[in-house]
Amino acid sequence: MYLEAPTYRPLPASPSVFLAGGITNCPDWQLNAANALGDFTVLNPRRRHFPIDDPGQTPVQIAWEYHHMGIADLTLFWFPACDPSLTTQPITMYELGAAAANPARRIVVGADPGYPRAADVHTQLHHARPDLTVHTTLHDTLAAAHHTLARL
Repeated sequence: MYLEAPTYRPLPASPSVFLAGGITNCPDWQLNAANALGDFTVLNPRRRHFPIDDPGQTPVQIAWEYHHMGIADLTLFWFPACDPSLTTQPITMYELGAAAANPARRIVVGADPGYPRAADVHTQLHHARPDLTVHTTLHDTLAAAHHTLARL
């Protein structure tokens, strides 16, 4: 099953994964992730058409993300390479901190070496989750997510 923001629908019994990571001023990595993880329920916060001129959509988007990240069996974090003058993906960094602080949360994390704060992701997780591997390619991150979901 594939579920894209802002749609709400009951989730099937299959394991689910929330795709947390850069959206604005970042490549559409979620498309590749959704295809690679298509055996599972994929919760994608990236909308095909986000009405950026409608300020009322921001709280709708945040509520959708908060709800679905909370019910997902696994949260996959991917920090793609990006131009630091446009974004450093602060919301994703916030979400990662909250997830990493909860040892019961299942997370898989990857940071492209071209992500301007990749060293911070590695260093913070070294302290918060020392047993967690931070992957450096989307391919390896997806493989780790697939492996985790297949065991649920």
